[in-house]
Amino acid sequence: MTLFERYLTLWVFLCILAGIVLGHLLPGLFGAISAVEVAQVNLPVAVLIWLMIVPMLVKIDFAALGGVTKHWRGIGVTLFINWGVKPFSMALLGWLFIGYLFRPLLPADQIDSYIAGLILLAAAPCTAMVFVWSSLTRGEPHFTLSQVALNDAIMIVAFAPLVALLLGLSSITVPWQTLLLSVGLYIVVPVAAAQIIRRMTLASGGEPALQRLLKRLQPASLAALLATLVLLFGFQGQQILDQPSVIALLAVPILIQVYFNAGLAYLLNRWSGEQHCVAGPSALIGASNFFELAVAAAISLFGLHSGAALATVVGVLIEVPVMLSVVWIVNSSKPWYERGLRH
Repeated sequence: MTLFERYLTLWVFLCILAGIVLGHLLPGLFGAISAVEVAQVNLPVAVLIWLMIVPMLVKIDFAALGGVTKHWRGIGVTLFINWGVKPFSMALLGWLFIGYLFRPLLPADQIDSYIAGLILLAAAPCTAMVFVWSSLTRGEPHFTLSQVALNDAIMIVAFAPLVALLLGLSSITVPWQTLLLSVGLYIVVPVAAAQIIRRMTLASGGEPALQRLLKRLQPASLAALLATLVLLFGFQGQQILDQPSVIALLAVPILIQVYFNAGLAYLLNRWSGEQHCVAGPSALIGASNFFELAVAAAISLFGLHSGAALATVVGVLIEVPVMLSVVWIVNSSKPWYERGLRH
């Protein structure tokens, strides 16, 4: 990793702080930016999310799907956590904490919106930052690549129905048109664009050309991430300053679901006899969220200043430090993990 990437947590924190301060000092400017939207999709945020997602998706070789059977146990565990456990556990935690235990402490008119934001946050597995988490745990790169490619392929067809199911169970009206538009804008089109760029680059200059392109795109992707954080926290800055207790309450189910899903994936890999270099990234992919998509979908579905948007932004707020703590746990427990492997 570059020096900039190594201190990503610091830059994320500074951008969050800058967004909150600027949103408080310049509410008119951020209000004008938030008004630039089409079909409830904020265009500046959409452009930044594209710039953030597409370079990371260019790394993904869908041909890697041919190798998914090599680490079939790790693949199976991660798929089970991502699609069979995480969305439903987050919905359950949202209903329990936000809808019941914390209900008296939260604005009554935003309860359903908060739960919807939590569901959106957990409904799609992370597709970008997991490459960083995997490298920090010395994860098996081919497993990480094939798992991310498989998750992206599933996400194209499963995200909208899964969100609709869970929102329906929460008795929240599903705006299908906006939801499908979000899937198209933030999954289908970026994946297609990234694969076209990848194939054209490989066709013209082979793997060296692709690596040069990725090296040039990486700073743009990180800059877009940081700019997105400034905008999102600028939009939500006043709410964050006015409602610090709400932020803390929303963080509780997010923290629980991250550690629960990471721990479950890690233990299932150990029980199945999978190598630590697969179990590490499996746990991290199983626990992390595609917060870029969650934020975009929440804004599209419920608006920039909704409880749903705030809930997904809280996910962004804690994503990096929490995932770094999971990385530390995975690395520190390697001797214990390998002592208990089934042979």
